[in-house]
Amino acid sequence: MTALATEPAAPGAATGAARRVLLAPITITPSKPLTPSHLKGLLWTDVMHRATQSLAHVTHRSSHTTYHPTEQTLGFWEFLDRTEGDTDYGDLTEEDIGALYVAFRAAARPSARDLRPYAEAAEHGWVHPASTRVLTLWSGHYARLGLHDPGLLRYQPPGLGLDAALDRLAGLGMCLDQRAVGGPVFLDLTRHGLPLRQLVTADGRPNYLACALRELLPLAPGFDEIVLLYDTELDSDHQQLARVLAELGPSVRRVPIGRVPIDGRIRSARQGGWRDVHAGALLDAAAGHDPAVVRLGMRLYFIAVLGPGQQQSFRPELLAQSLKRAERLLESAGQPQPEPLTDRLARHRKDHTYVDPYRLTSGLLGRRRAAPGLDLLTSVYL
Repeated sequence: MTALATEPAAPGAATGAARRVLLAPITITPSKPLTPSHLKGLLWTDVMHRATQSLAHVTHRSSHTTYHPTEQTLGFWEFLDRTEGDTDYGDLTEEDIGALYVAFRAAARPSARDLRPYAEAAEHGWVHPASTRVLTLWSGHYARLGLHDPGLLRYQPPGLGLDAALDRLAGLGMCLDQRAVGGPVFLDLTRHGLPLRQLVTADGRPNYLACALRELLPLAPGFDEIVLLYDTELDSDHQQLARVLAELGPSVRRVPIGRVPIDGRIRSARQGGWRDVHAGALLDAAAGHDPAVVRLGMRLYFIAVLGPGQQQSFRPELLAQSLKRAERLLESAGQPQPEPLTDRLARHRKDHTYVDPYRLTSGLLGRRRAAPGLDLLTSVYL
């Protein structure tokens, strides 16, 4: 298994008995531009990661390799090869590839037989050129936003194969496996009051939850706390995932993050609708600002202004105001602080180890708040 890169505790962080925290955000299928909803989740995770690593040993695990075997990704790759042939994707934009993804989602589903060679290749690290192109473009956006890159372009296989993960579940008494009679495989948490949840179809296709279990089952015993960050619409699956992981010892925290409506509507990325509001377009529109202003302003808007829910539509004028607010905060940030950084960060925890990004970031916006220290902004936001 590929070694995980664990972030060292920052200067001044607790040592010795420092808790081990695994951040496990949901990944984004590399088939389209990064929408405002995607940006919100990425920035939320990044602030949680950087703030918490001053207080604990933090590992941020977000492996695209793990989730390539889902039908959503493999089906797109098969669709591209069948309809586009030997297209050179190196010059296509995210929007170009996203338009192909919308067409794929409107088409008929491929068969398990059609996907099998793609699944075998993905297990050995192969990535379709279209997704490689998208991940390369995302890497550039991550750099401009100051986001920690957990390995967008690296081969990071999960610690367990599918059969081994199902065997591990069976050992926990949590698997209903009907493959011997030609049926599907279910996660069985009925004794905990949760419904059966299919993991693998009768023709052998794993879903996102099955892939997550391959990733997290072997990792869970090595951590004191696991934080699952995900779209609110996936809450049911993450309740089930949390219940399984808690059986292995760690405290498991679920952090659902609401999507960002566009013009009052929450759309799935399969429908498109990202014109002028995707990450590349927003970064280009903010290009006249200092890079530090862009990084801080984006976090102020997508975390503090939008908040954890999904009531507010994306509003470019409020993003512009957040960039102006970031300029003012940076101008006033040089004042010495009466408290150590670790004490200021620790105030934004409850009964968990991780630092709450919303509590921390919204605290920067109060009209009568003291100016934030440059150490806080540099460590967490820039």
